[in-house]
Amino acid sequence: MTAGARLPEPVRWRVWWLAGLLALAGCAAPSDPGLQGESMSADQFAQSDINRLQTLAMRDNLDSLDRLLEKLYRRNPGEWRKAGFTDLKTALEQGRTRIRQGQVPEELNGLQDIEVLSVAMDPRYPGDRAAAFVLGLSSMIIAAHGGQTRFHVGDSVQARHVFNAARNVEIAAWMLSSRRDAQGRPLLLSNELGDGVANLSFEREFGRIIARLDLEASLQDESLRRIGINYVQGLLFFNFLPVR
Repeated sequence: MTAGARLPEPVRWRVWWLAGLLALAGCAAPSDPGLQGESMSADQFAQSDINRLQTLAMRDNLDSLDRLLEKLYRRNPGEWRKAGFTDLKTALEQGRTRIRQGQVPEELNGLQDIEVLSVAMDPRYPGDRAAAFVLGLSSMIIAAHGGQTRFHVGDSVQARHVFNAARNVEIAAWMLSSRRDAQGRPLLLSNELGDGVANLSFEREFGRIIARLDLEASLQDESLRRIGINYVQGLLFFNFLPVR
């Protein structure tokens, strides 16, 4: 093309469209610093609204598991020492990586999600019980989403599986607060009540995870229903497509 030549109209339109998208991406950060959005990335153009919700809910749930692991390690320092760590910081760094990869403790390789949770709450388990408990939750939540932590158009997540994951988190929270060893001591120290002390931070974190999973399951189920409803509405109200 010679200097000064004009681009064909369709090409120029696409260039302006792309420029607009890039400008929009530069302004995509949340306006409220209290909101935890996500920086613009190329894969977001392949995500529907429900995909975005699933991705952000997964991110926040894995962050919640990070906090649960730290809380458990701080209240039960003997657990991270069982795994051979020399300090809490290293134990947490390793734990965060494994949470996001849905890994389980090495000695429990071959077991999956709810199986790991069951072993973690068995009084006979000699390993790092805090890590086994949290990694079991991570494995279970990721498995309920088809083994994925980011979601795009065409990905299939079963609302029933996500709903069941929420119920499993409820059961796990109950087990954490109720399971004891042969001497009647909690397998893991968590919530604390009595003598003027009230620490319910574990319960609140579990509540956040359960609420996200339940909302996600409801919206996932509703989104499938809306596809059919929107199609029928289009027929009823004669929503013709523009031709120019």
